Amino acid sequence: MRPRHVQLVAALGLLCALLLTGCGSGEGGLKSAGPTPTAVGPVRLWPELPPATDPPIDYGESDTQRVPGVKVPDNDVHTVTPAAVVLAEVRAHPDTYSGADGLYEETARAIEACGTKPAGCPVLRPYYRDLTGNGRDELIVGIRMPDQQVGVRVYLAENGGLTRIMSTVDQVISVELAGRDLIMRVSSAGIPGYEYRTAWSWDEQQHSMLPTRDEIIRVKPPGTGAASPVPPAPRLVSPTPTPTPTPASGAEPPAPAPVATSTPLPLEPGP
Repeated sequence: MRPRHVQLVAALGLLCALLLTGCGSGEGGLKSAGPTPTAVGPVRLWPELPPATDPPIDYGESDTQRVPGVKVPDNDVHTVTPAAVVLAEVRAHPDTYSGADGLYEETARAIEACGTKPAGCPVLRPYYRDLTGNGRDELIVGIRMPDQQVGVRVYLAENGGLTRIMSTVDQVISVELAGRDLIMRVSSAGIPGYEYRTAWSWDEQQHSMLPTRDEIIRVKPPGTGAASPVPPAPRLVSPTPTPTPTPASGAEPPAPAPVATSTPLPLEPGP
């Protein structure tokens, strides 16, 4: 046997002896993690119940609607005026106070007057985001209503016009964009200290935005131990802006991007 092989065998023997000694010394060895809990799988309740043969109408089946009289050149929602879009819907559904087209009577009157009284226009600043994954932005519109309620509507540009793919009204705490989801935080009626959080997502089959995730969350105001009895004022939260490149030396710096506010938009003539 060569000297190198003898040294290798001796080193391996010493290592094995150290490992055996460590395992038997009671220190640094393997220790039990305790009993493993028994895995419990889902249990089906009332398995004798037959499956439904006539399920109810799917969510979103009647939520989509073509906006009458609004033309969208090149299917670009940036070319339309949000207040004009909402006004077209108001005029198409007069005296409608409930459902997807429902607005308070005073809200509908204020929208009619957006052109002459822009300061009182309840249509909030619009937001734009590709929510459907088609590579183009959709138009997101907020409408202020009485009792801290906000109507949220989303419009898809297609075939030279607009299709409304989402419409809901609630006592909004905030509206947020996360990826391709629109997330609404809403006050909980009758359950003090809690709020509802709903994520609306595009559903290709229904061709509309559906409430795909809904949860009830306990909330507390900062710095206190009690739950807030009154919801905060509504606010719209925009996505994180893309960093602006540093201008070259001597060049004029770009104007700062406008921040999200509840300042209404004046009504402008459509294209």
